[in-house]
Amino acid sequence: MTILILGSGGREHTFAWKIAQSPLCETLYVAPGNSGTAQIATNIEIKVTDFKAIKDLVISKKIDMVVVGPEDPLVLGIHDYFLNDDDLKHVSVIGPQKAAAELEGSKEFAKEFLYRHNIPTAAYKSFNKNNVEEGYKFLETLNPPYVLKADGLAAGKGVLILNDLNEAKSELKNMLINAKFGEASTKVVIEEFLDGIELSCFVLTDGKNYKILPTAKDYKRIGEGDTGLNTGGMGAVSPVPFATDEFLTKIEERIVKPTIIGLQKDNLPYKGFVFIGLIKVGNDPKVIEYNVRMGDPETEVVLPRLKNDLVEIFQAISNQTLDKINIEIDQRTATTVMLVSGGYPEAYEKGKEIKGIDSIKDSIPFHAGAVLKDGKVITSGGRVMAITSYGNTYQEAIKKSYQNIEKLHFDKMNYRKDIGFDL
Repeated sequence: MTILILGSGGREHTFAWKIAQSPLCETLYVAPGNSGTAQIATNIEIKVTDFKAIKDLVISKKIDMVVVGPEDPLVLGIHDYFLNDDDLKHVSVIGPQKAAAELEGSKEFAKEFLYRHNIPTAAYKSFNKNNVEEGYKFLETLNPPYVLKADGLAAGKGVLILNDLNEAKSELKNMLINAKFGEASTKVVIEEFLDGIELSCFVLTDGKNYKILPTAKDYKRIGEGDTGLNTGGMGAVSPVPFATDEFLTKIEERIVKPTIIGLQKDNLPYKGFVFIGLIKVGNDPKVIEYNVRMGDPETEVVLPRLKNDLVEIFQAISNQTLDKINIEIDQRTATTVMLVSGGYPEAYEKGKEIKGIDSIKDSIPFHAGAVLKDGKVITSGGRVMAITSYGNTYQEAIKKSYQNIEKLHFDKMNYRKDIGFDL
């Protein structure tokens, strides 16, 4: 098969790494890709939301399958674009259709879905610029901390957790009236704060059947001890040590099954990954959010533990025969640590040469915000590279990642030195 992956991050390099191992994949393209995908596939400089350019590429290269990495093209309806085009409808697209992608595209839509199907989640209300005063009143009924979420896509930055009531009111005004997150915050969801430890559950579905992939926990804050600003993710661990068999059963029965049944009941066509952000409150799982694609950096620890041929799984999703697949998991732990540009998640410089990649042993460097220029790998984004390692325990795996990070260097390189600290 000829396969196209859309995206340019660590997630997409991991997909390419895994797909390239499949005997079913003859030719692999990544658009736009990065310096890591360039080593195992052909990068094509196309924006993931330029559907016309993607169509031309798919036709000219006779592409059989498109694997969608990021959320934007899914929320904009790329799957529907393929289904509605006679030249494209035979191509398999891994990712939900637009109606189902609203689970990530709108926080309010996701909350309504959760309530409708009795899936455990935090209490909430949503507000717009016309009822800001009601929003203030609702905040007064809650205990701190206060959770404010921009309704739309804000690249993982649209959630504020604040301890002070007046600050929460002023930020609500900032989001709704001053458009702090642009279009994304024309609506804001305010919800009760859930106190617990977070984890992510990843599910594959073909629209009828589902398979559960390993759990993972990622670390969102820039600073050690989970302090400082939110980022796209600074590291991850899989499996999650505190997710016992009993707890995993609760996740499947109370959350995964009703989610998949809910998608069918609501006629939301779904072929791809369901990423369920969870929080363990006491001994019970509750849903924080849905994403309609794999997480990043969680992909960098989940896919390396998958023993199956990923292309075979994607074919089964496309043909709705996922029930015939037996998912096999490497029992070792996988951990990843993200190297970021100095200053990230605020202003940072690009174009720094990354040295020492060839000296890495016993770890896999997944490139993210990095590109090839004149034969050198240079930084091109905030999150630059994820260093993934296996171990019999998460401590052993993390130690390997950190040992290899010491061999790497780029100007102002930054990373968290405490991934796994809370486990």
